[in-house]
Amino acid sequence: MGCGAAPSQARRSLHTMFGWLTGAMNAGGTLWYFLIVCLVCADILTRELLKLPLRGLTEGISYSLIGATFLQLANTLHVGRMTRADLFLGAYQRRNPAGAAAWDSVLHLLGAAVMCLIVYACWPLFVRSFLEKEIVGQPDEFNFPVWPLRLLAVLGSAATAVTFLLIALEALRRLGRIVPTAASTLRPYWTAIATVLLIGFSFWLIALADFGNATLGALMILLLPILIQLGVHISVVLAFLGFAGIWLISGRVDLALSTVGITATEFLANYFFAAIPLFVLMGLLVSVADLGRDIFRVARWALGWLRGGLGIATIVANAVFASITGSTVASATVFTKVATPEMMRHGYNARFSVGVVAGSSVLGMLIPPSILLIVYGIISEQSVGVLFIAAVVPGVILALAMCLMVGLFAHFYPQYVLAEAKPEIGEDHDIHAGRALLLVLPLLALIILVLAGIYRGFFTPTEGGAVGSFGALSIALYRRRLNWTSFWRVLMESGQVATAILFLVLAATIFSRMLSLSNLLQSMIGSIVALKIGLYGLMSGYVALLIVLGCFLESISIMLIVVPLALPVAVALGAHPIWFGIITVITVEIGLLTPPLGLSCYVVHSTIDDPRISLSDIFAGATPFAIIMLIVTILLMIFPALSLVGA
Repeated sequence: MGCGAAPSQARRSLHTMFGWLTGAMNAGGTLWYFLIVCLVCADILTRELLKLPLRGLTEGISYSLIGATFLQLANTLHVGRMTRADLFLGAYQRRNPAGAAAWDSVLHLLGAAVMCLIVYACWPLFVRSFLEKEIVGQPDEFNFPVWPLRLLAVLGSAATAVTFLLIALEALRRLGRIVPTAASTLRPYWTAIATVLLIGFSFWLIALADFGNATLGALMILLLPILIQLGVHISVVLAFLGFAGIWLISGRVDLALSTVGITATEFLANYFFAAIPLFVLMGLLVSVADLGRDIFRVARWALGWLRGGLGIATIVANAVFASITGSTVASATVFTKVATPEMMRHGYNARFSVGVVAGSSVLGMLIPPSILLIVYGIISEQSVGVLFIAAVVPGVILALAMCLMVGLFAHFYPQYVLAEAKPEIGEDHDIHAGRALLLVLPLLALIILVLAGIYRGFFTPTEGGAVGSFGALSIALYRRRLNWTSFWRVLMESGQVATAILFLVLAATIFSRMLSLSNLLQSMIGSIVALKIGLYGLMSGYVALLIVLGCFLESISIMLIVVPLALPVAVALGAHPIWFGIITVITVEIGLLTPPLGLSCYVVHSTIDDPRISLSDIFAGATPFAIIMLIVTILLMIFPALSLVGA
């Protein structure tokens, strides 16, 4: 008994110490993201007022994103922010807990192996930059050495590999509790080992076969959804298949390692990537400041007298809230707490109430500023500012279409909307026109500050994210909604969310470079053009594919995988990249409302915490909104000019 307790105590101490270490690393990266806000705002002030820009700031922020991302990666994995599809694993867990625990440990061992691969690929680049004293920046003005950032990439990857190993050990301990005897413990591994051997055997056959490069690229694409649905973290799958594909296509492991190393240590050194953590931070601060609740109160006061008015008010409030947060998760969380109880209190059907919240929350990914538009702009090398302008009209059309649908349901199919006849509320007793203006003024001021500044050219989208974060922080402090504890929690969460996105983008880049090397894109363009299906034939198939993928993958992952394949083909057939991007963003949002993944529906379900409302109720309530989104997508395909305002 005593002998068993000592190793267990030592193991817990090791976990505690390593958790403290990764937490400290995460804190460092989080503070750097906040420092970016301060530096960018200071640069705007000195540049506009004193005509003295902070020289080298752009380069400094760009390269430091590498270090900030890898510093936070291990803790991001630890808190469960790294994206994975757990549909298979969840079903397996319910049917066979022991087998699921064994399989989960194998998956995390694969993650550890991939992170060790990144360490191995980055190490020579770190050594070279250290020995050769490589610097970046402006000569004689502002420059700094590269090696510390590459060292952080190595250390962050190593820490993430250890985190994967610790999670695998935790799965083993869980398995030991389920199946106490040593001999029986090995049995659940049979399925996992057989699956790993089958995948390894498949790669061996692929390596032996005399496939062309395009065929190898297609095989990697085929393996991608299989491994993702088996539960491997999406970024791990992308990096692994990208590495394996480059090795198989070129026959050179050194080229594959070089691609992984260069991508990991240089790709994120892009100033526009800083927009992602800045807009995430702004959205979380706006949410903490309770601006969503105020917008809903005003919308309810203004529209509650209509039949179905509370549902319409929820959509309008969500649209306004989305115009500054750019986050579906934030919108779904806020309005599940604020709007759903209010609608149900006034006799609305529970299924309709949660459906309105889930359905309208997707507006956050279209109405600018939007994380998806930023990601698309980076992938397609299009102006994020132009994408923001182009998304305004489609976003308004989508919001109006949702409002119209709710109004029509309330008039012609009232039993779908109302569970019992209760009078609608036309006004709050403590709200009048002046009070309403005061409630919406902070959010309207923030919208004008950020979007007008970007559209008028006063600052870039990245700078707009910093200005918006500072403005949202000021509002939250003025309204006394932040203390040191909640502020630090917001900073940590924004860092983890942004790190998960940035590492996913990095891994997808490795995969995309494999596809470029395979010449699959060129083959696809030639084949599709030869079929003579035309642009609208291609777009019809593309929209259908995105909807199907949305059932199994989350939005950013779909875009990172599909856009590099489809965009060159669409452009070759005459598509405008901005129009293509708007169609892409709206269509992948449909996946937020469709089973089995339906992220927005899951967020509503976890937030509502009401046993009377099942997940199937939320999916059913959100279905009409998914149909409206598809109708709007078709409308935008027929009339491309609606998506090209300002382009």
